[in-house]
Amino acid sequence: MRPTTKDLAKAAGVSLATVDRVLNNRPGVRKKTVKAVNEAIEKIGFVRNLSAANLAKSKRYRFRFMLPRRGDLFISELRERISETDRGLSAEGIEISHQEISQADPHLIARTLLKLSPDKVDGIALMAPESPQVRDAAIRLQEKGVQVVHLISGQLEMSDMDFVGIDNRAAGATAARLIGRFICGRQGKVMVVSETMNARDSLERRHGFDQVLKQDYPNLIALPSLETHGDQSRAQEIVLNTLRNNQDVIAAYIMSSEARSPLNALHCKTDPGELVVIAHELTERTRSALLNKEVDAIIAQNPGHLVRSSVRLLRARCDNREIMQSQEQIRIEILIQENLIPDGFAASYSAQ
Repeated sequence: MRPTTKDLAKAAGVSLATVDRVLNNRPGVRKKTVKAVNEAIEKIGFVRNLSAANLAKSKRYRFRFMLPRRGDLFISELRERISETDRGLSAEGIEISHQEISQADPHLIARTLLKLSPDKVDGIALMAPESPQVRDAAIRLQEKGVQVVHLISGQLEMSDMDFVGIDNRAAGATAARLIGRFICGRQGKVMVVSETMNARDSLERRHGFDQVLKQDYPNLIALPSLETHGDQSRAQEIVLNTLRNNQDVIAAYIMSSEARSPLNALHCKTDPGELVVIAHELTERTRSALLNKEVDAIIAQNPGHLVRSSVRLLRARCDNREIMQSQEQIRIEILIQENLIPDGFAASYSAQ
């Protein structure tokens, strides 16, 4: 039989009420008593049944995803998976919502975060660009008792906070390897497009991309990163100017999660198949681009897994439980036309 709280109280020589206070980190318990309870836990092998405890207290977890307001197709996919996960976990006392935040103004993001409090939300999954203001706000939020995980795009200097997403250096290196193989030894330049280079994912992808390209493909030269800032007209202008000024561009790497704007810009200038193109994330636009040979391969991460992993991490942090790191590793998936999931099964892929 698994030891109960009554067994624990008896072993520690304290009351059930004292055991409850220690297990829930409530104040008013002497250090000597806390030590006695913890020693008793080790001695009798007590394992707390958090589900039963939460059910008895009618505890609910309130988690919120802070997503870019300017997001496009991939962000829409994340929102759908958030709503789906909320419906699936509501019976377990978990409420999941999402809130839009500005990506352009780090001061506004910081003010938005600092308005959150433990009486309104237990944890957030934050998708925001790099900035000292956002970093400090996230730290202060945790100090107030709100758990924080970084989603896809995080803060480089905050390795003590959980991160949910693929290994972005490996993703960039994968893109370089694919382009190098598809080019088959031809000489030329590679255009690199991102929404913003202030985001952790873009910075790390570019680092991994450059490392492999310089090491193994001296026939290819990567151009400076172009930033679209999520603006279609800007994307078209900078892409067309780059192609106009660099006649020897033979490949393009779209690093950002939202590929629609740069893909549309490329489509206006080039014929499908003229360039080797690698993009990120499986969306309606990248799917059609792969089928129409505008894109040679897509490097993807499962949005359903991203959402569920964020929720598991936040709940574990709230309960002060150990993280199962192997469960939270997000796989890099490489999609080409031959292994593209049929359109009718796209929803099942996202929900996996």
